[in-house]
Formats: sequence, C-alpha cells, structure tokens
Amino acid sequence: MTGPGSNGIDRAGEPPGSRLPRVLVVDDDPGMRSVIRRTLKKAGFASVEAADGREAVATFRAGNLDVVLLDVGLPDLDGYEVLRSFRLEAPDSYIPVIMVTGRGSPQDVAEGLAIGAQDYLAKPFHPEELLARVNSALRVKSLHDALVEKAAELEKLGRIDGLTGIHNRRHMDEVLKSRAAAVRRHGEPAGALLVDIDHFKAVNDTRGHSVGDDVLRFVAAILSDGIRSEDDLGRWGGEEFLVLLPATGATGVATLAARLRAAVAASEPHPGLSVTVSIGGAVTFDGDAQALIDAADRALYAAKNGGRDRVVMDEASLVLRGVIGLGSPVVFDQVVQSAEAALRRPVRGPIPRRRSPGG
Repeated sequence: MTGPGSNGIDRAGEPPGSRLPRVLVVDDDPGMRSVIRRTLKKAGFASVEAADGREAVATFRAGNLDVVLLDVGLPDLDGYEVLRSFRLEAPDSYIPVIMVTGRGSPQDVAEGLAIGAQDYLAKPFHPEELLARVNSALRVKSLHDALVEKAAELEKLGRIDGLTGIHNRRHMDEVLKSRAAAVRRHGEPAGALLVDIDHFKAVNDTRGHSVGDDVLRFVAAILSDGIRSEDDLGRWGGEEFLVLLPATGATGVATLAARLRAAVAASEPHPGLSVTVSIGGAVTFDGDAQALIDAADRALYAAKNGGRDRVVMDEASLVLRGVIGLGSPVVFDQVVQSAEAALRRPVRGPIPRRRSPGG
C-alpha cells in the first residue's frame, strides 16, 4: 500500500521523529470517515474528523493541518461554501484541499478548482488512489512552503547591507515612512540622526579599501550596540548611517547622539587607527519624513563645517516648535556635553558584538 515514504517523501518531507502529517477528514457519513481514518492510519498519517461544514471550519481555524479531504455533500454548508470559508480564514496560507464527491461532472470539478481545491477524488475510490492523491498534495505543499521560505530569505537579504550586515537604504526608506506616519497618527515626536565617518576618504587612500571596509563594519557595530531596541539603524549611503528614533524628543535625540559619537571616538578599528564621526540630529513634530531628513542633513553639514567629531542638532525645526529660542543653540551644546560627561568609561578592544537587524 502507498504510504508517506513510498514516493521518496518521509512524513511529507519532515525529518524522522517529527509529527505525522495531519489530515482533516470532512464527511457526514460516519462509515466513510471510519474507512478513510483507518486507511490513513495504516499509511502513517494522523487524522482529525469533522461531520459537517461548521465543524470543519472551526477545526481548520485551529490550524496544524497539512491536507484536507472535503466531502462536497454536507448537511449544513456544502463543500464549496466550506472551501470558500477556508480561503477567507487563511488567505495567505496554503493547505491543499482534495474535494471528495460522488458528483464528478466537469462542472463540479471546474467549480471546486476555481475556488481553490488542489484535487478531486470521486466516490467510490480505492485506498491506493486516496493515498496517492494525499501524497501528491503533501508534495505540492512541501514545495510551496519551501518557496515561501526562500522568498522570505530573499526579501530579508534585499533589506540588508552586504558589507555591514545592518539594514540598507531600501529598508530604511520604508521605516522612515512608517515612523513619520506614526507621528501623524499619535502626535508624538520622532527623531533622526545622520552619522558620517570623518575623513573616510583619507582612510581608503592611506590604508586601503579593505581597511576602509573594516572601518565601516566597525562603526556599524558600535552604532548597533549603542542604539535602543526600539530604534532603527541602516546604512544610508557610502560612509553615512541613519538612526531613526520613534517617540523621542530633542533631548533624547541629542543624548543618544552624544553617546554614539563618544563611543566611536573612544575605540580603535585597527591598531593605531582612530576614527571619529560627525552627527546631525533633528526632530519632527508633524510627520514630514523628507523634512526630517533634510533637517538632519543640515545639522550634519554644520557639524562637518564646525570641525567634525561633534553633534549638532538642527536649530530650525526646534526654533519653529518653540523648543529653543532664537539665538540660543547653546542649550543643546549643554545637552550634548552633559550626555557625554555621563558616559561610562569606554572600553577599547575588538569590534563589539553586532545585533541582528531584526533585533
């Protein structure tokens, strides 16, 4: 008799010792359910049963199924209605459904396939045919699940910067839009930091591009370890990084920027090589994503022109909001100095551990 392993598939492609493939048997005839149950058990399948459409939908909703054998002629809902309910319950999942019926007209078959059935099994059937169709459905499900997993992996890779291992520009653009929408929705401010490695071209020119790559990875790791769990970090382009800080006002943005600047300055990516960063910070109160980035970029430009290795908060957005008064940028100079003074003694050593982008 055909079983789960007879076509080269061991328990629907699962490793030995894992759970049995689980089949939902939906039929209002207790005798038919008993025949199917015994056939499946003998072949190495687990089964769960439903005597009508509503019970079938409830069992499907509970999950943990691999295949459904669905009788068309049920007392409350017919099999087509049940199948439609399955698709509404889990539109993004794939559980193959085999329609079982004594009505095998081309119209019946076409209707079931159009709704989303995987296969048809006409009554009366031979146990070998039943098992062959179940195994075929399991193979299709296994291939489908593998494709979904591979697509998820490719999607993740498409959001990761290959050199530093942190998120890339594409991902950060999407996060930026999401953070800006949250500001508009909840009325809480959000911040952004643009972090640029100082004199990076000189590192490439004097030490070589391999050392430059090490510096990029090193700074990315320090930033990743220094941000909060709710913050987002990505490589914005070249030697520039973007940090997005949700639900954070100007003082919080400046404080984190100061910590990040000091952590980079206190470390060495290579013996005898020190690097610094300039950081521009800004806050949005209205959820304008582009204006937030533009403001942080202005502040970064000011930090570069001011001598590098420093934090500058964009004054324009803060003045407009009344956070500071005109002509009083010293307020944020003090914030930054206070934050840096509160830092714990930095530790020199190897490149610190980097969190995964998802964490």
